[in-house]
Amino acid sequence: MVMFFFLVVALAVVVAAVTLAVVGGGEGTGPLPEAAPERLQDPLPRDRPVGRADVESLRFPLTVRGYRMADVDDALGRLGAELAERDARIADLESALAGAQAAAAHARLDKPAQEDEQ
Repeated sequence: MVMFFFLVVALAVVVAAVTLAVVGGGEGTGPLPEAAPERLQDPLPRDRPVGRADVESLRFPLTVRGYRMADVDDALGRLGAELAERDARIADLESALAGAQAAAAHARLDKPAQEDEQ
């Protein structure tokens, strides 16, 4: 029974010592300093369009429950904007190409008609 009482007291002393160390046991240093959270340093380039290598090298810092949602939302928003811009550019170029092809076809049709009149 004395051994059990000794172990309980020793356990209480250890728990109290750890608690005081974490909370700051009056040494004037305060509690343990907060660790600065990892933040995504925006590896996506701002001065040029995002490329495949940029997306493949993109890594999000881990948090307790997975990834920081704000970092993922920012990266996905940026990629979405890049894709929308590229889609608009592709649509503009395709319409310009279709217009040029139509003009070339119209010019080819007009050219034989002019040769027949002479």
